[in-house]
Amino acid sequence: MSNSSSITEFLLLAFADTRELQLLHFGLFLDIYLAAFLGNGLILTAVACDHHLHTPMYFFLLNLALLDLGCISTTLPKAMANALWDTRAISYPGCVAQVFLFAFLVGAEYCLPTIMSYDCYVAICKPLHYGSLVGSRACAQMAAAAWGSGFLNAVLHTATTFSLPLCQGNAVDQFFCEIPQILKLSCSDAYLREVGALVFSVSLLFGSFVFIVLSYVQIFRAVLRIPSEQGRHKAFSTCLPHLAVVSLFVSTAIFAYLKPPSISSSSLDLVVSFLYSVVPPAVNPLIYSMRNQELKNALIKTVFIHAS
Repeated sequence: MSNSSSITEFLLLAFADTRELQLLHFGLFLDIYLAAFLGNGLILTAVACDHHLHTPMYFFLLNLALLDLGCISTTLPKAMANALWDTRAISYPGCVAQVFLFAFLVGAEYCLPTIMSYDCYVAICKPLHYGSLVGSRACAQMAAAAWGSGFLNAVLHTATTFSLPLCQGNAVDQFFCEIPQILKLSCSDAYLREVGALVFSVSLLFGSFVFIVLSYVQIFRAVLRIPSEQGRHKAFSTCLPHLAVVSLFVSTAIFAYLKPPSISSSSLDLVVSFLYSVVPPAVNPLIYSMRNQELKNALIKTVFIHAS
């Protein structure tokens, strides 16, 4: 038995016992991290450098790319270092910082698709009012609200989680310091405060998801009334990737944080956490650019300019 005052480090989940498999995991994580870094970096560069992309949609996409880079940089580098150096340790302050940054970035990242669905709704359903509803000032305010919400989410969960007495050792059954896994280390009669905070956050997440779904119902109804097949195709190709990314994130995050203990297992927890913490930042650049001709042209222009 131990308590939080005596814990100086946590032990993260070891992916493999043999050195060969550890190096294989390091190589896999490195490939994913470099792909995410390259994809999001290209989007940031293209949106920043191409004045044709200085529109609300691409402004929000730039913010999303920043959050994706921060999110994946919070979890994967430490996991890669542990696999490379054959260790499991993360310091207590390092674990606190990881929880805070992850809660901050993920909270803000989820707010952005909600804002982007509103932007898409106004652009398609209320095009004549687009300039007044989604102007530069409104965009800055919405982006600030997303980042601010993520910060408040991080402060709430970090303060609540690490104020709990930890009586079940220091082994975190995950490849990063994830709140549900830290709660398993707390005393059985002390974790209800953080569970309440988690339920509150997940309720807000679910409410935002309902808002997104309702927005897309209106969007799809409007799109189906567009007489031009090319217009319908452009609208669907712009909006459907948003819905795909949000659905993946919401389903896996809710399952990770609210699943019953009876169906919990190390392998299942690992897969689910990987799906909501690593996969979205890595695939977002592909999803948002593969059916967006404007962004593809800007990316090609950016690559050729830097190559020359």
